[in-house]
Amino acid sequence: MSKITHKIQSTGDMMVDMFHYLALFVIGGTIVWSAIYEYIQIMSEGHAKLKDILLLFIYLELGAMIGIYFKTHRLPVQFLIYIAITALSRHLVIDVQKVSTDFHLYLLLSISASIVILSLSVLILTYNGRKFGRPEDDALDDNNTNESLTDNQ
Repeated sequence: MSKITHKIQSTGDMMVDMFHYLALFVIGGTIVWSAIYEYIQIMSEGHAKLKDILLLFIYLELGAMIGIYFKTHRLPVQFLIYIAITALSRHLVIDVQKVSTDFHLYLLLSISASIVILSLSVLILTYNGRKFGRPEDDALDDNNTNESLTDNQ
């Protein structure tokens, strides 16, 4: 590879990394801002409902997902599934009070079935991750290997 091609490649890599970090900070800031706004709304009501607590858990899971992506440059699919399960649970809690027609009954049953399917997928992903390894573990191992190589030199 020529020097010009190498410089272009490294400049492009640096720009992509800068974009990722900027986007992570913006998304993380938006999550914190939204969570604080929701918390202030809950405090102004004087009490928290179950749906409010579940929404705060969604914000927590989103923040954890951003943190993991920030550290490993990988996005574990399990976190997206946990967020989906929490969002569906929140929807289920809210809609359970409105069951008046067959449509609502089928909606509740389909949400419940979706939660079961997502839970099974987390179980399968966890099992496969333990048996065959996870890509994010490889990234951590590569970073530790590179750090130990630089420390030894």
